[in-house]
Order: sequence, then C-alpha cells, then structure tokens
Amino acid sequence: MSLSVQTSFEDLGVPLSQVTFCVLDLETTGGSARDCGITEIGAARYRMGEELGVFQTLVDPGAPIPPSITLLTGITHAMVIDAPPVETALPSLLEFIGDAVIVGHNVRFDMGFLDAACDRLDYPRLANDRVDTVGLARRLVRGEVRNLKLVTLARHFRSPVTPIHRALDDTRATAAVLWGLLERAGTLGVTTLDELLMLPTARGSAHYGKIELTERLPRRPGVYLFRDRDGEVIYVGKAKNLRNRVRSYFHGDKRRSVTDMLRQLDRIDHVVCVNELEAEVNEIRLIHTHRPRFNRRSRPPKASHFVKLTSGDFPRLSLVRTIRTGDGPYLGPFRSRRSAETVMHALWDALPVRRCTGKPGSGPECAAAQLGRAFCPCDGSLSPAEYRPVVERLVRGVETEPGLLLDPLAERMTRLSESERFEDAASTRDRYRALADAIERRRAWQTLAEAGTIEFEDDDGIRVLIGDGRLIDVRPAATPRPLTALGETPSFPIPRSVGIAEEARLLWRWITTTCPHLVHATGPLVSPAIPVPAI
Repeated sequence: MSLSVQTSFEDLGVPLSQVTFCVLDLETTGGSARDCGITEIGAARYRMGEELGVFQTLVDPGAPIPPSITLLTGITHAMVIDAPPVETALPSLLEFIGDAVIVGHNVRFDMGFLDAACDRLDYPRLANDRVDTVGLARRLVRGEVRNLKLVTLARHFRSPVTPIHRALDDTRATAAVLWGLLERAGTLGVTTLDELLMLPTARGSAHYGKIELTERLPRRPGVYLFRDRDGEVIYVGKAKNLRNRVRSYFHGDKRRSVTDMLRQLDRIDHVVCVNELEAEVNEIRLIHTHRPRFNRRSRPPKASHFVKLTSGDFPRLSLVRTIRTGDGPYLGPFRSRRSAETVMHALWDALPVRRCTGKPGSGPECAAAQLGRAFCPCDGSLSPAEYRPVVERLVRGVETEPGLLLDPLAERMTRLSESERFEDAASTRDRYRALADAIERRRAWQTLAEAGTIEFEDDDGIRVLIGDGRLIDVRPAATPRPLTALGETPSFPIPRSVGIAEEARLLWRWITTTCPHLVHATGPLVSPAIPVPAI
C-alpha cells in the first residue's frame, strides 16, 4: 500500500554533506564549571571533511593552575599570564561557532564551561545542535575498542593527530574520530543531521538492524503500516514526517509493547498524504479496516452502542446497538456499553424519564417512581398527557437547548458538594461531561450532514472536500476536483459506527480550529445558536 512519490530536497532533511560542524575542545583548571576556569580553547569548522577555519587561544583563568593540571596538559601559569581573560575570548569564540553544529568528545563537559561563562557575562547560552563523539562511539563501535577515551578512538580510526590534552590537537583528533563514526553511521542509513542527532539514544539492539526497513520512507505527512512475516498489519500510525516518526521507534522507546512489535515487524508500507488531516483520517480508516493487534487503545470495538428514546405513549431510554431512521432521538455511538450507560444515567439524573420496562398499569409503582426519581406508568395513574412534557423537554435538550439537561446536573453537583458528598458530586460531574460531549458530537455530525457536500480551502492553499460527514478528497487548490459521486444529506441522524463518528469529529475539529475558507456547500453550514455549556 505504498505510494510512489518523487522525493524533493526538502523531504530529505539536511544531508550531512551540507552540515557545518564546529569541533570544540577546552582545557580547564578542573572538573567543575562552577569553581574552575578555562585555560585554553581550540575549535575548528568543517564541512564535507574540509577544515574551513581554526580558533585557538590560551585563556587566563584568573586563578592559579593546579600542578596536577599542568602535569596533564603542560599548560603553566607563566604561559597564560599574558593570555586574554575569558571575557575577551568568549565573544570571538561565539562568533566563530555561529550556527554550526557543535561537536565534542564528552561535549557536555565543554558546554558546561561555556554555559557558565555565558551566564556570568550575560550572553545567551548556545542553542546549537550538539553531537557527542562519546555517544556515537558507544552506539557504533563499543564492541570494537577497549574504552571510549579520545586517545583510544583516535588510534582506532587512525587519526593523523594524536590527542595530548591540548585544545587544538584534541579538536583535530576529535574531528578525525567524527569522520570515522559518520562512515559507520552511513552503513545504518544515517545520512541526515536529524538522524545523526537521534543515533546515540538508539536502544533495543536486538531489533535495531530492522531500521533499514525505513530507508524508502519519505519525510512527508502520511500513515505507516507495520506488517509481520505473514503480511498481517500489526500496527497503523500517522506522522507529520513518516521517516522520522518510524525511525524513532528504534531510538530510545523502551516500552515492552514496542519491543514486541519490532520483534514481529517484517515489512513497512506507507501512504503519503497531502496534509495531517488526511493522514489522521486515513489512520482511523485503516485501523478500523485491519484492527491491528498493537493499536490497543484505538482499536475499534466489536459493536457500537447507542442511547435511544423509544416510541409509544410512555417513551423510555434504551441501550441499542443499531439505529433506524425515524426512531429516536439517539445519542452515540459509544465505544463501550459502560460509556453509553453513563450518558443514560446522566439523562435520568436530569429528568424524571420513565425507567421501568413493564406494561403500563400492570402492577404497583416501581422503585424509581416510589422514590420520586421518575414518572412511570406502572400503576396506571400516569396519563400520556402528563408524561408528554418530560419527553418534549428531553428532545429539546438533545436537539436545540442542551441547558435543559445539563443545568439540572450542574445544580445537583453543587448541592452534593455543599453537603460534602464529594464522591457523588464527582460522579455527577463525570456524567455531565459525558452527556455534554455526546450532545456536542451529535451537533457536529448534524451540522456536517445538513451542509451536504462541502469544500474548504485552508491558508496553505489545500482544498478539502467533505460529503456525508466523511472526507472525500484533499488536494492542492490548483488540482482539479476528482469526478466522485457525491452524496447528499445522510439518512441517519447520527453516525452509524464509532469509526464514522471518529472521522466526523476529526473533520469538525479541523474546521473549528483552522477556520478554513468555505468554497462551496450544497446545503446550509449552520451550527445551533445555543452552545453546549461546559464546566
């Protein structure tokens, strides 16, 4: 299910051949950036392995150099007595680094001293991307060398410069190590800066070799499908950048489910999308089509559940799994029976809707009627005319005036809180939110449904075509509209399944958050005048 697309240079990310690296090394009077000073700075800028410029200076640390440091580096107090202080050297170093990617061997140590100097002298800290050759070496050659010291790695990669704890020599040795590590990284498919920056955090070496399956993925919005060796789809996901998102599974994700998924992974398919909206909709559709076993949270339920008002002289609320034209009103669909029951209990709390299921006048009052919680015709004393206002109020609350249903819940929650019945108040709050959400989703669906076929254009010049509450097409404005048979107003008052409802909700959220320009609609695009109150 892959879509072949000509990859642009923007899709490829920043190739390493176009990245300017600034390799950096500092010599200091000790290991603490808070208490110690810089004695020497060495830096060199590189692109494509070519040295573009060098920065090197001794620095007066403003304090004596310990004998142990002199023994290690050979830098004596006499050598730095006429050297510039860090106040003078730092501005020149910052200008030399510019926007280059900073490289160092244990780069956090060097950056700790630079950050401390910037803080003390009121310069902003460097926000450049950073590459640590220690982290890269740990990822790429840990099993080939005795340790990860610079001198060991320099010897391993046959550096022409031997590190001797002097800034510029160590800088050039670090650069030689960097080129060797980049060559190794290339064998794993690392060809761009963002991939290089993620590489040191890679985990799960048992499955890291499968990262080669991501080589054909573009840096475009879309959906990806993980398949096992039998071709079964085991996971579906969406991404703004397909290549980066899929490769991230191999870089530091320690969840057991991800490890199990990578163990079963055999092939990756993808579908390139015009924008994120199309990717989100395709993700929902593919999940509902394939029901992948690793999409646990978003996997569709076996059945959709609805709350329905039955017909007859004494309608009551009922939980059903299908909807029929002309019945209702309905609320839903819900992913679980429990969610549907929460909404039904909210309606019971809001209005004295009939709860018993027996034939009117067939027996004594039911418990709900005896407690005054419901108008029920159990004992035959309630007439249809007396019950009708309750039904009319419920229908108006669902369709046009949500406050008729939600205000009583808010009042009940306040009373319970004032009585310090906080658990009951929290339960009422949850029912309020569930009912408000169900009414809001029903309104969004009906607004889309009554508008028929709708075409929008966003600020990026992308046209989005919606019909029957579902996405039909996404394309650049200059591309002709496809010759698709478009439906009119749906015959169902609410979505027929959870999958259709989730898609409609995505579309409605996109419309209300991005506020695209309306190009065309076959019907009125009008929302109800009275909003759904929130708490």
